Amino acid sequence: MEKVKEEKSPEIDFLASIATPPSEGDMVEGPVIAIDKGAVYVDIAPFGTGIIYGREYINSRDVIKRVNIGDNVSAKIVDTDGLKGYIELSLREARQALIWSEAEEAINNKVILDLPVIEANRGGLLLSWQGIQGFLPASQLKTEHYPRVPDGDKDKIFEELQKLVGESISVTIITADPKEGKLIFSERNPEEKDKGEIIEKYSLGDELDGEVTGVVDFGVFVKIEEGLEGLVHISEIDWSLVEDPKILFKAGDKVKVKIIEIKDGKISLSIKAMKKNPWVEAEKKYKKGDKVEGVIIKYNRHGALASIEEGIAGLVHISEFENEEELREALELGKNYSFTVTLFDPKEQRMALSYKEAK
Repeated sequence: MEKVKEEKSPEIDFLASIATPPSEGDMVEGPVIAIDKGAVYVDIAPFGTGIIYGREYINSRDVIKRVNIGDNVSAKIVDTDGLKGYIELSLREARQALIWSEAEEAINNKVILDLPVIEANRGGLLLSWQGIQGFLPASQLKTEHYPRVPDGDKDKIFEELQKLVGESISVTIITADPKEGKLIFSERNPEEKDKGEIIEKYSLGDELDGEVTGVVDFGVFVKIEEGLEGLVHISEIDWSLVEDPKILFKAGDKVKVKIIEIKDGKISLSIKAMKKNPWVEAEKKYKKGDKVEGVIIKYNRHGALASIEEGIAGLVHISEFENEEELREALELGKNYSFTVTLFDPKEQRMALSYKEAK
């Protein structure tokens, strides 16, 4: 039996050819057909004529100044039944939609943007891109910009972040949420591995080569590899007393370090652990009751610290004197005195000295 060929109805062809009418929130494009004082008319055939007027006209004045009759413009529909039956349009909202679209493209293409820091808060920095304010969390800062403060003091972190206001920073967009109006930046290399993944490669006791990236009052920051930095606390720099790390190190110095702690995503390092422990030899040389010579190197709230030899120091307690003034008069900085060892614990690296007993 011969198959009967089905023919489409002319009505079906006609209905299929009719474009779906636009609705509120849709983006449309068309040529400018007229410009009046306070209004711009756009042909959005076959649906009619669009109008930009009132608040939308005022908000888009800077753009409208550059528009001529015949120019194609993109706009967003804000009302399909506007003034006198015109379709009400918004250039400003269209521009915002395009910006968020550009932001998505920037994320996908990992585009690097140079943006000025306009403000700082306790969590990070505020940047502006295409008129939209975005946030750069402190955790997304590069090593050289991350606030180096002791004990994670939030007030001091804020003070350090404020120093970056006005500077330009190279960043990428990592989050763009137009509904929430949220834009998040990162200064870290998009290809950079997660810090947690890098740390997993290391263990306590590892001895490594590093590079000094920063020197602060409380220690030295050392880069172990790209994306991973550890702190050598001032107490871990040397067996001898260190008053100012900046005298000993500068950025770029190569150092050998040992990992002494891995905790909460942070690595603690030691430089002195790479050197021979002087207390091991001292255990063979000193004992309680010995008479020793030492030079006064520091005062603290407990008394005076006297260096007996390189890396070995003992405390002369303030209780041997009437007050701090008397202690400082009797034991002057930089001068040599005789002492009696009253406590010697090499395992805990502690030595107590008596000035009066020696006298």
